[in-house]
Amino acid sequence: MKKNLIIAIRFTLITTLIFGLVYPLLVTVLSQWIFPNQANGSLVTKNGQVVGSLLIGQAFSGDKYFHPRPSAAGNGYDPTASGGSNLGPTNQTLVTRVQQDVAKLEKENPGAAIPADLVTTSGSGLDPDISPASADFQVTRVAKARGLSAEELRRIVAKHTQQRQYGIFGEARVNVLELNLDLDATAPVKPSGKATSYVATGSE
Repeated sequence: MKKNLIIAIRFTLITTLIFGLVYPLLVTVLSQWIFPNQANGSLVTKNGQVVGSLLIGQAFSGDKYFHPRPSAAGNGYDPTASGGSNLGPTNQTLVTRVQQDVAKLEKENPGAAIPADLVTTSGSGLDPDISPASADFQVTRVAKARGLSAEELRRIVAKHTQQRQYGIFGEARVNVLELNLDLDATAPVKPSGKATSYVATGSE
């Protein structure tokens, strides 16, 4: 009995040391060495300040910005409350919210087909990307707000359009934060002679 107890204690101590200390430290060191940007959250900085992550969606408002898909995470895009709404397709709350979003988008781009991801939330509520169709739907509004032609803006969108990984996995997508930052850098809006500065929330 005593011998078995000693073996059990030793095994517990050794496995705790290996899997609770050595392994996590090894993985952390390797990830910081091989994939430092990803290991630190794929953070994006502007003028020395962190303005977001390429992996986590955030709210953008105003006509000059491309808008992400809706979020049901907390009060919206809350990384501490990631998740979907869990509302079924017949739930009246969901139906009403989608109908309101559709009505708003129809006014923005009359007659155009509305991409599904512009009115539906992702499972995490933090999707940082939109489909190329959703980006194209917003081109007219953003181009007008920034004084660009639709063709010029589509070229910028194309630059930030990522195809399926290895041509197989996932779908084509556009990172909203990355695109909006590029627009602020290359086609800034200067109302009333005052330069526009980027705000981390993407709102004005």
